[in-house]
Amino acid sequence: MNPNNEQHRKLWAAMIFAIIFCTIGSGFYRNLSAGDNETYKGLQIFSEVIDLIENNYVDPVDSKELIQKAIHGMVNSLDPHSQLLPPEAFKELQIDTEGEFGGIGIVITMQKGVLTVISPIEGTPAHKAGIKAGDIIIKVNDEPTKDMMLWEAVNKMRGPKGESVKITIVRKGAAKPIVFNITRDIIPIESVKYITLKSGFGYIRVTNFQKSTTDDLKSAMDALESEMEMEGLILDLRDNPGGLLTQAIQMSDVFLSDGAIVSIRGRHEEHTRSYNAHDDTQTRLYPLVVLINGGSASASEIVAGALQDHKRALILGTTSFGKGSVQTVESLRDGYGLKYTIARYYTPNGKSIQAQGIEPDITIKHEFINLEEKEGEGEGGLLKEKDLKNHLEAEPDLIIQEIEEETEEGAEEPEKSEDLENTQKRDYRYGPLEIDALMTDNQVVRALEILEGFNILKN
Repeated sequence: MNPNNEQHRKLWAAMIFAIIFCTIGSGFYRNLSAGDNETYKGLQIFSEVIDLIENNYVDPVDSKELIQKAIHGMVNSLDPHSQLLPPEAFKELQIDTEGEFGGIGIVITMQKGVLTVISPIEGTPAHKAGIKAGDIIIKVNDEPTKDMMLWEAVNKMRGPKGESVKITIVRKGAAKPIVFNITRDIIPIESVKYITLKSGFGYIRVTNFQKSTTDDLKSAMDALESEMEMEGLILDLRDNPGGLLTQAIQMSDVFLSDGAIVSIRGRHEEHTRSYNAHDDTQTRLYPLVVLINGGSASASEIVAGALQDHKRALILGTTSFGKGSVQTVESLRDGYGLKYTIARYYTPNGKSIQAQGIEPDITIKHEFINLEEKEGEGEGGLLKEKDLKNHLEAEPDLIIQEIEEETEEGAEEPEKSEDLENTQKRDYRYGPLEIDALMTDNQVVRALEILEGFNILKN
């Protein structure tokens, strides 16, 4: 028997195993027989390429690693949210909705192979150090992040409490990259905070959607209602990156008594369904203003869209992120997982959130007020879904748009001035809620004015 032919057959078998690994193992089957001519031709080319590389490449290569990278490339080319998850990444994904983990506390995404911060998690080492939404992480412990898998970057930044991690970022407006040495801590995922703004008016901040978020929201509302007769509520979803779909539906249901909350539509009937509100014995009819911005994504957009379409709340702020796609995670053999997109979200009025976001009823950019030096956010540097490579369009026939980013060489230490520390203290969204800080936020102040004005007119 010709050794080359034997090796060719082994490689072909390995490749077929890899394809089956991604299909049958994830719970669905697709016929990849010779009858599918284009698929069969593609598999032949794939086999030939592996054979040539393994036998002739300048350095020895690992066939298993080549195949795994090929699968990564195949899945990652679909959209920014689809991934093959090695065992470590699969475990990390399961941790995200549980309650706490060791790390620095940032929500990140991968755009054109570049690691980008969507938002820091409030009260964490990353925010205290000065990491901001829109920062591009170019190195972790001096290792370049370009073309690094998202799970790898997450895994490198997470770790035991007390250990430090070196982060190098590029920031819009900064002449050089900035280096941060951040000490890891236990990152508690406290998703709901609340405070009384003034008699009759409450404020609730929701930072993400985890298993207990709706219950925590109800507890916060019960506490506010026990203190006073509620005349209005501000629900702050700014910089909320999302989380569990079930929690977004349940939170919307708290404020709605009937009608659709969200629908999802995919290629198959089992991926198409509508979720509706239910009549609740506890009626909360007081006026509601919801705050959103470019960091509000996914589950937070579902809540804002449902309340807006039902005219249950006034939406104030700036256009949300636009992450309107549904992902499912299937377990594969050997601890692997496959995360892939199966549908798009639609608001009750049938609008797709994908790459468009929720448009506020009243558009107001965020800035601090009543200070000698105003710290405007501008939000121009915030990354949105439509900026991500291979993002899905609201409808399949729309043209995919990409953005180009450039980084400069060199590095500088982060600013440690008193002005920066004061700015961080004033940015109440990433720390304890304080009345004085809230009343320097023009969006919160405007929302409160609207609620007060509504009650005056109503009376």
